[in-house]
Amino acid sequence: MIKIAVLGYGTIGSGVVEVLETNREHITQTAGQEIEVKYVLDLRDFPGDPIQEKIVHDYEIIKNDPEIQIVVEAMGGVEPAYTFVKGALLEGKHVATSNKALVAKHGAELLEIAKEREINFLFEASVGGGIPIIRPLVTSLTADIVEEITGILNGTTNYMLTKMSTEGSDYNEVLKDAQAKGYAEADPTADVEGYDACRKIAILTSLVCGKTVDFEEIHTEGISKITPEDIAYAKAMGRSIKLLATSRGDGNGYYAMVAPFMLGEDHPLNNVNGVFNAIFVHGNMLGDAMFYGSGAGKLPTASAVAADIVDIAKHLKRNIMITYSAEKMNLLDYKQAEYAYFVRTTDSEEQVKAVFDNPALIKIKEVTGETAFVTAKMKEETYLEKAKQLSGIKQMIRVD
Repeated sequence: MIKIAVLGYGTIGSGVVEVLETNREHITQTAGQEIEVKYVLDLRDFPGDPIQEKIVHDYEIIKNDPEIQIVVEAMGGVEPAYTFVKGALLEGKHVATSNKALVAKHGAELLEIAKEREINFLFEASVGGGIPIIRPLVTSLTADIVEEITGILNGTTNYMLTKMSTEGSDYNEVLKDAQAKGYAEADPTADVEGYDACRKIAILTSLVCGKTVDFEEIHTEGISKITPEDIAYAKAMGRSIKLLATSRGDGNGYYAMVAPFMLGEDHPLNNVNGVFNAIFVHGNMLGDAMFYGSGAGKLPTASAVAADIVDIAKHLKRNIMITYSAEKMNLLDYKQAEYAYFVRTTDSEEQVKAVFDNPALIKIKEVTGETAFVTAKMKEETYLEKAKQLSGIKQMIRVD
């Protein structure tokens, strides 16, 4: 029997306990032995919940118990999660986590500690929630040079943009709806401003390039400035607006960005709607591959954590090779990447045509008093220089 401890009995922690209990027989068969939750660390008590008999309030109890072989970190945030996880690894305990903030900031260090001690630090659920992506990248696709990873990595913003598109609602209305349904936090900043997706693409890029990508250096935009008018233009163009986290290599390095994009009907991520997430991967040998599913939520995420627990159970005495170095990856300047650009401005058509060569003008009955157009494909640096010559730009969305 393998005894584990769960740090945090919130949404994910309670979900892990539920998955392990509900699928106990199947998990035991798959892991080769029974997995038992011995402790759950939380500041709170849970009277009436069977878990109460396993609740402890002192992390040192878990750290110092030699029976605990696996620690599941489900607290979120960087501290005290980092201190607890590092302490567990240094004690020779395996760790599974869903904590993207922890992995994005300290992943290389924690992986190195695990490697040195022949134990494991796994974090499948930190990027795709219930969608397997890290394991495929570090096992199935290791013969490929991954040239692009582009994903819808945040279910909250995808739900909001889908609702804006289908109902014509504005941003504030759909945000309130997302909060009422539990998809968005009371403080939605991490989701709607793209920070959540930014950390996730930083982790994926680190795994692909083998060095640490600093999420704070990734150009990040959110969806808070997307309007019903933008949605109406996109529909008229046969496109959808999605918040994409993207990383592309060109042989010299990687560009990484999080921003809204207008996607055409033939784009593989165009029809990913609601709270679903998807990750598109292009390998130089494989070509294109897609990973699609529930990117968030209690049980989908807990399922991915439980899968890591099972994987660790199969490799208690061997390190599963997942690694990238602490050496910093210097990202290429995102302004050198090339896109077409959808632009709305109060400048006249004549002024626009004087600046941009052959802009594709777009007119819809819902909006008057402005000029909307799509530029030719160009480097973002070039677009920004040209845009300075117009005084009335209200919106710019990249077109992919």
